[in-house]
Amino acid sequence: MALQLDQEKLCCSICLDLLTDPVTIPCGHSYCMSCIKSRWDKEDPEKMCSCPHCTQTFTQRPAVVRNVMLADLVEELKRTRLLTAPANVATPGDVACDFCTERKLKALKSCLVCRVSYCEQHLQPHYESPAFEKHKLVEPTKNLLDKFCHRHDEVMKIFCRNDQQTICIFCSLDEHKEHDTVSAAMERNEKSRELGMSRQKIQHRIQDREEDVKVLEQEMEAINRSADKAVKESEKIFTELVRLIERRISTVQEQIRSRQKTEVSRVRELVEQLKVEIAELKTKDAELEQLSHTDDHIQFLLHYPLLSHLTESTDAHRLNIRPLRYFEDVSAAVSKAREKLEDVLKEEWPNILQKVMEVDGLLPQPEPKTREEFLQYSRRLTLDPNTVSTWLSLSDGNRKATVMKEKQIYSSHPERFVDWLQVLSRESLTGRCYWEVERSRGMSVAVAYKDISRTGNESGFGNDDKSWALGCFDITYYFRHNNVRTLLSGPQSCRMGVYLDHTAGTLSFYSVSETMTLLHEVQTTFTQPLYAGLWVYWAGDTAELCELK
Repeated sequence: MALQLDQEKLCCSICLDLLTDPVTIPCGHSYCMSCIKSRWDKEDPEKMCSCPHCTQTFTQRPAVVRNVMLADLVEELKRTRLLTAPANVATPGDVACDFCTERKLKALKSCLVCRVSYCEQHLQPHYESPAFEKHKLVEPTKNLLDKFCHRHDEVMKIFCRNDQQTICIFCSLDEHKEHDTVSAAMERNEKSRELGMSRQKIQHRIQDREEDVKVLEQEMEAINRSADKAVKESEKIFTELVRLIERRISTVQEQIRSRQKTEVSRVRELVEQLKVEIAELKTKDAELEQLSHTDDHIQFLLHYPLLSHLTESTDAHRLNIRPLRYFEDVSAAVSKAREKLEDVLKEEWPNILQKVMEVDGLLPQPEPKTREEFLQYSRRLTLDPNTVSTWLSLSDGNRKATVMKEKQIYSSHPERFVDWLQVLSRESLTGRCYWEVERSRGMSVAVAYKDISRTGNESGFGNDDKSWALGCFDITYYFRHNNVRTLLSGPQSCRMGVYLDHTAGTLSFYSVSETMTLLHEVQTTFTQPLYAGLWVYWAGDTAELCELK
């Protein structure tokens, strides 16, 4: 037959916990052996001891013997697990009663005079005895001793603004005498106003991030629609071509899908980051709201600096609001390729793939960091014989320029450079491009608009506002634009790298060896397609556009 006993009847009325080594005194009431002995030890030995429950007194201190029957009942109930913890048992995070011994109950109040916390049972003497009339009861507080000055052992009710700490009245008259001090309550009110402002900032950021999420979700939809349209139109165009062109359809589709996946993945990743930030901001707002309702000034001031700090938002989500291009240019490029048939393989095929790479969105494209990443944007360039100076000779498939001791015989052409030993590339540069130049000694590697002057001082790369040039000498570098020259420093190398992001307006020059070292970066707005340029200085010197794999 299962035991049907009230658990409370097997609890000690002193510690309020389950009886341990139960003993029964002459009046019939039972206690833990350690509890009753400790209680009687504290009583005046010259007076009669009494029962804590019924207050019956005994002329002599009764001998206490373990109650075997009660001990067995307690053990049996433990074994069968019929006991349940009282609802007011303290759990992690609760303020526990300091008087409870084994099973700690939740504290109902903390006493600033006793400097301990009491459960409802142990708090009763404060309500019943006149001896406790002047005791100050407050809401249950963890780390109660933190409310007291470690130096003067007084309650800290004053806040020092100079040292940003709570102090007692004696501290304010001593080492904080000349400081700006106010009551903790007044400082709490001030910090509460700051808390309100912090919450407003958080709420505004939440609204901003939610708007960003909406815009980015629309961005994903637009990318998907444009990509789907580009794939459909490309397929329609390619199916009209001969078998040679049909082999290129899948390649274009793969490039588009790959770019689509990359763009959507980046946007989706940022959406998730923003949602996480929104959740964190809401949590921070809830914590600040909870802190704003606490009545304990000291706890408020202790926790406010930890909770009020608002981390700066990352700039990774900053949106680039401007006219966008998705995959529409791909369809146009494919239509153009259809008209040229076999020439598309030699000239327009790289252009198609470049258009896919130029898909533009709200989010800025991540900059390449390693040479492998730069090589993803490598362009095979050749030098234009119609622009080459008569003192330069082209070789190696029009990729290498050499300064000659005698003039070369070239046909007259309006695009030829007359006064400087220069040459432009045949291919125009838009979107993202990377190329490298190998030099023997002195040269300038440059980019320029097609309509740069061909005669006079302004025709030299960097001497006007239509060209940007990095000059390379044996021991130094310089950058020139609009006839303004800037000396640079960096490791010497015979190979120079140039990275262009035409859409973003970024032009970067690198010294390339085992590592890449940035020598100079330009941030501007390019209004026309650009052309790569070489300016070779002295007789016998060479500059060559490198083959990149």
